[in-house]
Amino acid sequence: MPSTPHTWTTTPITADLVRGALDLEHTARGVLPHRLPSWARAQNADGQLAMAESQPSGVRLVFRTRATAIELDTLPTKRVYIGAPPRPDGCYDLLVDGHPAGRATASGGNTLTIDMSTGTAEHGTGPADTLRFTDLPGRDKTVEVWLPHNETTELVALRTDAPVEPAPASGRRTWLHHGSSISHGSDAASPTTTWPALAAARGGVELVNLGFGGSALLDPFVARTLRDTPADLISVKIGINLVNTDLMRLRAFTPAVHGFLDTVREGHPTTPLLVVSPILCPIHEDTPGPTAYDFSRLGEGRLLFTAAGDPAERAAGKLTLNVIRDELRRIVTQRAADDPNLHHLDGRDLYGEADHAELPLPDRLHPDAAAHRRIGERFAAHAFAAGGPFTERRG
Repeated sequence: MPSTPHTWTTTPITADLVRGALDLEHTARGVLPHRLPSWARAQNADGQLAMAESQPSGVRLVFRTRATAIELDTLPTKRVYIGAPPRPDGCYDLLVDGHPAGRATASGGNTLTIDMSTGTAEHGTGPADTLRFTDLPGRDKTVEVWLPHNETTELVALRTDAPVEPAPASGRRTWLHHGSSISHGSDAASPTTTWPALAAARGGVELVNLGFGGSALLDPFVARTLRDTPADLISVKIGINLVNTDLMRLRAFTPAVHGFLDTVREGHPTTPLLVVSPILCPIHEDTPGPTAYDFSRLGEGRLLFTAAGDPAERAAGKLTLNVIRDELRRIVTQRAADDPNLHHLDGRDLYGEADHAELPLPDRLHPDAAAHRRIGERFAAHAFAAGGPFTERRG
């Protein structure tokens, strides 16, 4: 039987339909969600962070509608790594009244061709694609379309077969999180199954995810962004990228952490603030960075990482994960004497030695989809448990 034709309503994609983004840039084709505001992007000169913050991890369209069919035109930017097999297309997850209701991918789009051996990249242009979600229940409902966590995505047009209106505020608390590629969602299966998204769902909170692949580097403009962003709960996961990049020594690390936390506290003086140290990563537990690429398995589609530092350099103040964990614990303990809403979590309680034995890091650096689920479950069990750092205060 032929399908019933739809009478489409096109709805402009405006800020009141988008959650999890801090800025919408108007482009020649549509709107590009950003996870850093324009003033912060103007202070950044690093291409890695520019790419990471434009990948909409945790960003979703949210609206009320009776529509049974939805079309979304998007213009993704696909990353192409020279010498490696094609990357899978980014996923879009559909939720209806909070429950999974579909998944789609977009082909075509622009390309960013990266030569990892030289560190160069070349941009190419391509066409937009149309996602379709059909056979949705015809009742009034809240629809969420979670954008790909790992693929820069311009939103071109939204069409539905019934009118759309912005969803009212959920009344849930807002959790603002900052971290590295692990928080960004590297190697997660989809945007709703990154560990922060899973933890937010379990905790019943609204997520603003400022996890930036390769770029959790204690940047002052990121601290000011956290300071200025409304939030009921805040967490910062610090460490692995500082080792990856060999960015600073212990002498600089300690005051940088204090300064970062001081800035956050300027805007959120009493908000629960959880400082999380790195999960287990054997290559860097006691070996400093920088982290180097291991191309030996690239032809099989596997990019591996290796530690290029020398353990003996710890004596000169080079950072390792164990050095960072010890110092973060000391800093939080010191500050918590005057800040009862400041808390600490050892990242190995989320993913430690036993977890690595069962679910090893596929590229030696990032957890896989199963490990993301475990980390999300454990974070929620710790943070949102009765008496935990994110316990809802009443009265």
